[in-house]
Amino acid sequence: MPNIKSAERRMRVEAKANLRNRIIKSELKTIAKKFHAAVAAGQKDAAAELFKEYTGALDKAALKGTIHKNTANRKKAQVAKAFSSLSA
Repeated sequence: MPNIKSAERRMRVEAKANLRNRIIKSELKTIAKKFHAAVAAGQKDAAAELFKEYTGALDKAALKGTIHKNTANRKKAQVAKAFSSLSA
């Protein structure tokens, strides 16, 4: 436990950020699982809805700094490829 006041504040801030980041990453994983399940099942409408939701959530997570911008773009490209293979 830190003895310095600024270090104590930094720990509190980091704890909040850590919690927020874990929540966001968990939501991303949940949406990704639902999307891939819909693609595997061939449900085009559900996959389209989840595609929009997932890409938006990735952009939001990258904006907040939870994930890196390039990681978000890479995942969006992978999801777009999977979605286009479903519609073709």
